[in-house]
Amino acid sequence: MSETDILEKTEQEDLMAEQPEQEEKPAEVKPEHKNIASPLEGEGIRGDGQARWYVVHTYSGHENKVKVNIEKMVETRDMHDVILDIIVPEEDRIEVKNGQKRVKKRKMFPGYVIIKMIVNNESWYLVRNTQGVTGFVGQGSDPIPLTPEEVARMGIEKTDIDLDVEIGDTVRVISGPFETMMGEVTEINPDKQVLTVKISAFGRDTPVELEFTQVDKML
Repeated sequence: MSETDILEKTEQEDLMAEQPEQEEKPAEVKPEHKNIASPLEGEGIRGDGQARWYVVHTYSGHENKVKVNIEKMVETRDMHDVILDIIVPEEDRIEVKNGQKRVKKRKMFPGYVIIKMIVNNESWYLVRNTQGVTGFVGQGSDPIPLTPEEVARMGIEKTDIDLDVEIGDTVRVISGPFETMMGEVTEINPDKQVLTVKISAFGRDTPVELEFTQVDKML
């Protein structure tokens, strides 16, 4: 190396030594992005803001536990305005044992709980994720509400039914002693929610008074 090269190198080193040291910046830490979707994202939960009765499927024997658990969560989260009522329909059954009759409660729909609620993301998620619940009765994540006719027939709530029948129509009896029989409508009383049907029984036409909930219109 020549003397000139040595002098140039020395000048460069002196110049660098005179410059203040720059603080080394720490590496930028980017926040971690976790790909966690909301439990309801993409579920397509839809509601019309109306309180309706829905059927929830549960593990057999867990109906009352599910009812209690949902009621506790509703109380804790103050959701009384969206989850209004929870019932496990029961009926009285007479049993005879050792010659004695006794009335015993029996679940009308084992494995099901009936809930009156306004469906939205929060209420759907609360009910769906209650221990013992396997899902709503419906299509996918869209619960299907009971019709007013179904509510009345199940005895859940007194409701007026707008039965689409006229005098002369043929109806089929779907409950009671004349179940499966068909007859012609001769009278309709919408105030009392009853109609008179002429049914062929015992070898003759017999007028029978039935509730709206006991018949279906034949198409």
